Amino acid sequence: MLNLPTTEERLGKSPQRLVRYFVLLMALVYLGLGVWLWWTANTASSGSIIQLGPIARRVLGTMFILYGLLRFGRGYQTHFRKKPFSDNE
Repeated sequence: MLNLPTTEERLGKSPQRLVRYFVLLMALVYLGLGVWLWWTANTASSGSIIQLGPIARRVLGTMFILYGLLRFGRGYQTHFRKKPFSDNE
């Protein structure tokens, strides 16, 4: 079996530091996409790959906004909240 160094050994630090910001960035991308779909729901979408009506754009935008909020909340809770102190350890 190959004895390859781990990512932490190669980089000298944990990749989790980068992952925490990527998770929040992707949550903001979902939020932005949802807001954009809501904002442009009444404009004509000719020339796009998938043509959606105003109601479908608002429903899809709402789903993206909710998903983005959920991802942001869970990402913040997982990566940025301080762990409670435990006497057992």
